Amino acid sequence: MVKHWITALALFVSAPVWAQDSTLLTLEQAYDLSRENYPLIKQKNLVKQTADLTIDNLNKNYLPQVTVSGQASYQSQVTSIPLRVPGFEIPTMSKDQYRVQAEATQLLYDGGTVGAQKNLQQVNALVEDQRAEVDLYKVKERINQFYLGILLLDEQLKQTELVKKDIQLGIKRVTAQVNNGTAFRSNQLVLEAELLKAEQRTIELRATRKGWLEVLSLFLNKPLPETTALQMPVTRTYIMAPGINRPELKLFTYQDSLFKTQNQVITARNRPKTSLFVQGGYARPALDMLKNDFSWYYIAGLRLNWSLGNLYTTKKERQLLNVNQRMVDVQKDLFLLNTNTQLKQQQSELNKLQQLMESDEQIIDIRSKVKEAANAQLENGVITANDYLREVNAEDQSRLSLIAHRLQWLQAKINYETISGNQ
Repeated sequence: MVKHWITALALFVSAPVWAQDSTLLTLEQAYDLSRENYPLIKQKNLVKQTADLTIDNLNKNYLPQVTVSGQASYQSQVTSIPLRVPGFEIPTMSKDQYRVQAEATQLLYDGGTVGAQKNLQQVNALVEDQRAEVDLYKVKERINQFYLGILLLDEQLKQTELVKKDIQLGIKRVTAQVNNGTAFRSNQLVLEAELLKAEQRTIELRATRKGWLEVLSLFLNKPLPETTALQMPVTRTYIMAPGINRPELKLFTYQDSLFKTQNQVITARNRPKTSLFVQGGYARPALDMLKNDFSWYYIAGLRLNWSLGNLYTTKKERQLLNVNQRMVDVQKDLFLLNTNTQLKQQQSELNKLQQLMESDEQIIDIRSKVKEAANAQLENGVITANDYLREVNAEDQSRLSLIAHRLQWLQAKINYETISGNQ
């Protein structure tokens, strides 16, 4: 019997009893809309823009770098030659000196620093983008809660309508008996009061449903009128998902790549760097220190830079990266442990609910037969209205129990798929 209702489960809410002209919403549409309109989605675009701009700036390091400088100074002493040659005057440098110069540098080899930094920005962008994906994935759990909660209210509304029909049928028969003088008016009043209680229950359920729809509409950024119909989700035909496919696992992988790239940056930073340079200017004195006049000059050459100061901290920096990488490994192991634990709990919940549903259907079958017998007895005046209501309510409770267990089973199934990431 359980297999029978599972086959028909997808049709339960496709035709709501209170609306024909309604908006149809599926769980997949709810996922897509919540993702598109969740504020965190904007962060993904900002992360990409930040990475692109940073990489573009790093590429500028391959362009010639030009610097302009100037200097005017006065010194207390200048270099002089203590020789006197008859007929020849050795010039003396001025104590006020001036220099304006420009230098252009072209990087030839940077030890792979720029390339490593570009890779670092790209991997860091992947990490930040995937971290946003992890947070966005958690929104699914909240959508599941709202969506399935509304489905449960829909089924309870349907069951309330069935109860009202049973009560109305009882009122019709008792009214005929009262008119014929074979039943007391109080029996009719008892049924009418119970019908009003059922109407109150309908009002409460619809009000609750409206509130849940309003909350769901905030996540979807889409107005959902009261006539909105939610389609029953279609789950996988098997329970055990093929492994865990959560976005957190990809985040751990990207974080591991980030540490490796940071290690490459440390290696590149400790390598020597070479560049071409051309320097030209106008100064007094220029390159000829014995010429005390303003003149033009230029210098061109090859420059080698090798900063050895970073070697003092390289070892500790690598150790720090190794510690951080091990911390990520621990977080990954903990995540897998918690996820597998949750999957085991959901699997146990699915097995329990399936057994309960089988028992519910047996109870409903019995209660339905008892109610039908009570209906005939009420018509023949053998039992009172209170006796009839007792059997109607008993069947109602058994059906509500089955409805609750069905939706709980569906929720456990969807939760299993969401937790495993195989949705």
